[in-house]
Amino acid sequence: MCRSDRPISRDLREKIALFTDVESRAVISCVDAPHLYAVPLNLRDEGLDSLVVDKLGLDAGRLQLDDWTALVDRVKQATGTVRIALVGKYVQLRDAYLSVVEALRHAATHHGRNLEIIWVDAETLQQEEITSRLESADGILVPGGFGVRGIEGKILSARYARENGVPYLGLCLGLQVAVAEFARHMADMPGANSSEFDSSTEYPVIDLLPEQASVSDMGGTMRLGASPTKVRTGTKAHAAYGDELISERHRHRYEVNNEYRERLVQAGLVVSGVTPDDRLVEIVELPDHPWFLACQFHPEFKSRPIRPHPLFRDFVGAAIAGQRERAEA
Repeated sequence: MCRSDRPISRDLREKIALFTDVESRAVISCVDAPHLYAVPLNLRDEGLDSLVVDKLGLDAGRLQLDDWTALVDRVKQATGTVRIALVGKYVQLRDAYLSVVEALRHAATHHGRNLEIIWVDAETLQQEEITSRLESADGILVPGGFGVRGIEGKILSARYARENGVPYLGLCLGLQVAVAEFARHMADMPGANSSEFDSSTEYPVIDLLPEQASVSDMGGTMRLGASPTKVRTGTKAHAAYGDELISERHRHRYEVNNEYRERLVQAGLVVSGVTPDDRLVEIVELPDHPWFLACQFHPEFKSRPIRPHPLFRDFVGAAIAGQRERAEA
């Protein structure tokens, strides 16, 4: 397989075959592609699929890439751009958020748009610059993470999204900062925080899972892997999933503290997803907001190019709708 910036000529292909002792048809040109999703079609055009089937002696049917071809066509035909602010503390190492970015790209392609990420460093984000950093964003996403660094910048971002009607999607830690922000400014709990970041807070609205309290060895002891969630009907979460029981992947130690759950609900926070036993909060949202939803799990891990995750799909859809409304105003 030969990487190149142009197709390999027949003469060059035969020369490579001669010196590598393979058939000329086994010299595959892997030419530069405009985007990752075009590569499988390029390799099909080079006959790689037939070659592999023949060499392995497989009895395979017709190659079915209709859905993939339609995906590539949607990427080519995308018009306009949706701008999503990703507020994190690893923005200098952007591959740390690769699965989140690809899930956003899946959703943008689904809606016929190109994706632009506005990278926002949560650690340096200050109150006086919040508007200038976020006002051009059609949506705001706070991804998962560990540690106190950048937390206040993420809380500022959640508040900006809530107060300005900007679509918001919080993932894992993104739920926790959204809950802390709501508690501080809407539920009369000044200084509310996670006990992970402030062990002396008067309002630890986020706290260790009960089963984590005695854990001293970190390793693989956190809540990890697929787990069911019961989704409340009549919510944005239910509208996205279209189902009352879902399964999503988790990786965390802290949860919404049930001691403050009813107080948060009374202040207007909607708990739209819980564990089947109602013990743990899994999804929260705001009812009087264009689209503000946060989940304790990692939906980005289940998004696929031809099947964007429902939460990413509807989040990006809401961001596009808001963009359109502003243009028409």
